[in-house]
Amino acid sequence: MNADARHKFEEREQTLNPHREEQQQAVATETADRLRSRGITVKPGDSPADLANLLTAVEQFESLVERRGGDLMVDDLKSSEPDDVHFVLPNRRGRETVRGYIKRIQDVTVRLRQHPPRVD
Repeated sequence: MNADARHKFEEREQTLNPHREEQQQAVATETADRLRSRGITVKPGDSPADLANLLTAVEQFESLVERRGGDLMVDDLKSSEPDDVHFVLPNRRGRETVRGYIKRIQDVTVRLRQHPPRVD
């Protein structure tokens, strides 16, 4: 959808639901909080749509980690001693855009499919 069409869509939606902007902000705040709780850096300029896409990429990575035998309580960004570093999300780089970070997470997710599963 181009910018003009998106703007018209948002205007119509705002007319139908005067609380739309507040609701969108609440969802964006919740999404940012969920990402931060995983140790992921969220920046003020990150758009709500980009944050939603980032959360999706993170959840897909985490789902694969669990299917491969990883433990999200140990193999996370906040862990000083993960069981397997392949099961830890990469850190977001200082000036990295959300879209660039999503791409790196997707690339790591693809490579993780080739990593041997953890066997306890």
